[in-house]
Amino acid sequence: MLAVGQSPWTPLVTAVPVSQNREKLPSCLMTDSFVQVTSEMIEESKKQNAALEELLAGMPPVHTVDVEVTRLQRESGPSWAGPIARSGRAITRSIPGPNRPVELRMVVPERVDGVFLHIHGGGWALGAADQQDLLLTTVADAAHAAVVSVDYRLAPEHPFPAGPDDCEAAAQWLVEHSEEEFGSSQLMIGGESAGAHLSVLTLLRLRDRHGIAGAFAGANLVFGVYDVAMTPSARSWGERNLVISTPIMAWFADMFVPGTTDEERRSPDVSPLYADLHDMPPAMFTVGMLDPLLDDNLFMAARWQAAHNESTLRVYPESVHGFIRFPTGIAMLAIQLMLDFARTTFHSE
Repeated sequence: MLAVGQSPWTPLVTAVPVSQNREKLPSCLMTDSFVQVTSEMIEESKKQNAALEELLAGMPPVHTVDVEVTRLQRESGPSWAGPIARSGRAITRSIPGPNRPVELRMVVPERVDGVFLHIHGGGWALGAADQQDLLLTTVADAAHAAVVSVDYRLAPEHPFPAGPDDCEAAAQWLVEHSEEEFGSSQLMIGGESAGAHLSVLTLLRLRDRHGIAGAFAGANLVFGVYDVAMTPSARSWGERNLVISTPIMAWFADMFVPGTTDEERRSPDVSPLYADLHDMPPAMFTVGMLDPLLDDNLFMAARWQAAHNESTLRVYPESVHGFIRFPTGIAMLAIQLMLDFARTTFHSE
């Protein structure tokens, strides 16, 4: 088992494309949407989860610490996630936004088959576009994608709708300029956790506010939150801290949509689980069985398909919220399948 804070992304920069060499993947089967993996992979993930839970038990839960303190700890390195590694290949540029310029973090490989609009996670209150350069460079090289990550405004300083407004502006800019900027109009959107939530809100805003449907050919939605008032799995999870918990999710939601009732939080403008989902692109939903957001993904994948959109759901055993950042065989399998989804998206025409 590798240490918490390390990442499985590095070896995948040169990984064999799944679509070309599936026999190189760990032995596994797909039973409907629930991924069956080897017993060795299960044991590896159990050990990783135990190390993670022990580490988090020795730290104050994030919802008991001032958000600015957590941001500073993440930036300087002494957090459970480990130090931030920035790439010299990544550049930051600004585009016009709704109330201020919006910064975009970009990694552009020599060959560009498509453009990936990435929206980072962090409970709408943590994270930044320049804090996952390893992920951006991996996707850029493995999927031949120009990767553009949005540095959207964060709560609580900028609650809803500031973050969604910035993501909407970035998506509009890409729809209008991706061909001239990157030489490709094949677009995919996606993100992790709150980033998946913001990705779906962005697609809905493009459709409903601008009449733009079909510009994005795919959506890679990774352990997303789609009901800000919390689905049953999130409400019933309790205080067990495996990256997130029920009180942590409530804390994030209170910052994102302060002073609102559960009914108001279930507005389709806030919680896309309740939206009309017609004319959405093909989507891959990825989630772990040990994630409080399990129901969010089960429900959203089903509603996506019921609205006559292509929906692929992959549920991984012994996998916590954020599991793709940990160095396990299950994480590597999930990442390879997501990269394969990206390659398919960029060659869908």
